[in-house]
Amino acid sequence: MAGFPEEPIYRQLARIGKALSNPVRLRLLDVLDERERTVEELAEAAGVALKNTSAQLQQLHAAHLVTSRRDGTRVYYRVAGEQVSRFLGRFQEFAHERLADLRDAVSEHLDSVAGVTADELAARLDDPDTVIVDVRSAAAYAEGHVPGAVSVPLSELRHRLADLPEDAEIVAYCGGPYCVVSPKAVRLLRERGLRARPLEGGLTGWRRSGRPLTAATTRGHREP
Repeated sequence: MAGFPEEPIYRQLARIGKALSNPVRLRLLDVLDERERTVEELAEAAGVALKNTSAQLQQLHAAHLVTSRRDGTRVYYRVAGEQVSRFLGRFQEFAHERLADLRDAVSEHLDSVAGVTADELAARLDDPDTVIVDVRSAAAYAEGHVPGAVSVPLSELRHRLADLPEDAEIVAYCGGPYCVVSPKAVRLLRERGLRARPLEGGLTGWRRSGRPLTAATTRGHREP
């Protein structure tokens, strides 16, 4: 059966759809959008077997969604530019609007506390009544964080509650849009009587909104 005249065009468009049709690949893209990583680091951070991570990376690379650089014997992977990052953000927003099952899954996975949007937080960066807490590791914080945020890894949060002001609202964030660390932090803070909300989308959502990071190192830099 003969194809329609425009079939070659739509076949190329379908390459992006095919690359996004696998949940593991979507997970890898979100993790890489936090910062560049080796395949071993990516597999560990994503919770995916190394062999599968390597295979899925090849699919993403073929669709030009991921790029790489070599540093000696190590190869680092990252999303292929800010356009890819923004596209992923819009894709997830669109899916969230269209799929009730996705909304239910997100609500169950991340609890039901309403988050602070990137726009809202940007308007409150100089607000003394807002404290921004980065609950990722200290190493991740050093590579880049929301301006004005303080580093309080989740493992230390319980022992550093006295350092947080009781009369301020605490905005906690972790890495990607579906990271469970900041909801855990918010739950702990609220149990201790503090006002706290998570940052919607985490650090990835902040960056996808076009806003800068502070103290990012070269290794975490992505080309525009």
